[in-house]
Amino acid sequence: MHRETHAVARIGWLRAAILGANDGIVSTASLIAGVAAAGAGSQAVLLTGVAGLVAGAMSMAAGEYVSVSSQADAEKADIATEKRELATDPAFELEELTQIYEGRGLDRPLAEQVAAQLMAHDALDSHLRDELGLTGDMRARPIQAAIASATSFTVGAALPLIVVLLDRGPSLPWTVSVASLLFLALLGALGAWAGHAPMLRPVVRVTFWGAMAMAATIAIGSLFGVAAG
Repeated sequence: MHRETHAVARIGWLRAAILGANDGIVSTASLIAGVAAAGAGSQAVLLTGVAGLVAGAMSMAAGEYVSVSSQADAEKADIATEKRELATDPAFELEELTQIYEGRGLDRPLAEQVAAQLMAHDALDSHLRDELGLTGDMRARPIQAAIASATSFTVGAALPLIVVLLDRGPSLPWTVSVASLLFLALLGALGAWAGHAPMLRPVVRVTFWGAMAMAATIAIGSLFGVAAG
């Protein structure tokens, strides 16, 4: 039996993981570059990066859990509504499903036959899928999203920190920026590969916005460094 695999099956955790890793690289590298450009010592720069990693990972986990939980709550409410309507007015629900299939191109007799057979097999699943667009792959999973975001943020944030351990000189703002842009390009390519998409646009997208963020923090850090000096 041939079984196709589609990127949509991974969309939940893939979105959270790409977002977390991107945010981890950009925010931590920007913090490090900005503080280093202001003339802070290597220990202060390292502490800033570690603090950014811990705070960011916790924030990503909490944010993903809260937002995806809200989506899950809405889905549960819709499921409860469908269960109630199927129990109280199955004829209306049958007609509703029939009209959906007619709208997709089936003639009336065939649409009625398909709707009746699907409702006999699993009425709730048929309405969730065809009326509301809810499938197992697309369901909200708060814990999965929180873990994926926090883990990927931690991995992404750790990469600029490695650069800090390797370069503690005055060139650090530029070293960490260039290295982080390479990390972002790799992340964009990996995300495109996992999503079965062309690689050029995601790579350009993540590196452009990462470069803007780091340029802004280096400029601010440099201004503060000059003012303090």
